[in-house]
Amino acid sequence: MQEPSIEEALLTTSQVAQLLHVHPNTVRKWVDRGLLAAYRLGPRGDRRFSRENLQRFLNSEWPADHS
Repeated sequence: MQEPSIEEALLTTSQVAQLLHVHPNTVRKWVDRGLLAAYRLGPRGDRRFSRENLQRFLNSEWPADHS
């Protein structure tokens, strides 16, 4: 079985938002507030999320107002 490429292993902002049932802007706010770790890629600074960092976020206490 072949290892997934880095692009396949990382999630986009939209994918994370879908998984967590929130708006993509909410995910961006969490990153900006330091609640969720993301990698910034390319000249536009697109965010990508590792499944490991997403799991850490889910295992931590959610903010009372998570929007």
